[in-house]
Amino acid sequence: MDASLPPPGCLFYLIGPSGAGKDSLIEYARERIGGAPVRFARRYITREADAGDEQHVAVSPTEFARMLESGLFALHWRANGLEYGIGVEIDAWLVAGLDVVVNGSRAYLDEAARRYPTLCPVLIEVSDEVLAERLIARGREAPAEIRARIARNRALPRPEHPALELFHNDGELSEAGDALLDVFVRRHGVMRHSRRA
Repeated sequence: MDASLPPPGCLFYLIGPSGAGKDSLIEYARERIGGAPVRFARRYITREADAGDEQHVAVSPTEFARMLESGLFALHWRANGLEYGIGVEIDAWLVAGLDVVVNGSRAYLDEAARRYPTLCPVLIEVSDEVLAERLIARGREAPAEIRARIARNRALPRPEHPALELFHNDGELSEAGDALLDVFVRRHGVMRHSRRA
């Protein structure tokens, strides 16, 4: 490696069931990250932008396929009948020494780890009761779909990875949010910022 280049950044790969609060935690961290050299990747999803409160770029299945064929995704996977993609710009960020936060997929973790040796998986866990409450509140899934999601989450084993970070998000957002933010900034010795009221 060229000694003049910075060491590659770390890919923080957030995983957990839909409804665990990953998007809320990412937004919490984004607003308080301060001067840490961390970038937050956008997800491209074949779902309408107003479907729930997830921050993502909505694309049609045809547009997604075109982007995939053009090599515009660094990571991509299919889950719950939808296509998900992470823009290829994260590769340039990582090479430049910037850390990158990605809202990922547990099923795709092994493939992502093979592609990115600096990957640090961050698992967000939540109880079945809280998960059900959140899924009902967002109104995106029918009751049968909610039950299926909870059953699928319960059946999935906890991922095995030497760098796995684990957080529980049953309580106040700030509890898991501050702990997650500390993980993002501690590599750089940068103080995180409290959001102004």
